[in-house]
Amino acid sequence: MAVQQNKVSKSRRNNRRAHDSLTAANPNECNNCGELKRPHHICSACGHYDDNQVIAQTEEIDLDEDAA
Repeated sequence: MAVQQNKVSKSRRNNRRAHDSLTAANPNECNNCGELKRPHHICSACGHYDDNQVIAQTEEIDLDEDAA
């Protein structure tokens, strides 16, 4: 079992944890609609990625009333 030789001071302990803090998100504007989105992800507002329509939005889908 590991037993420490000397007491680790609060300063040394906290210096070791200096890189554990969370960083803020880095949102980008969507090229199509201008909404903020995560980088390298599909825009949740319009469904575009890299100037291509990837996901059709619910307003754009025409469902037959017989099928519903």
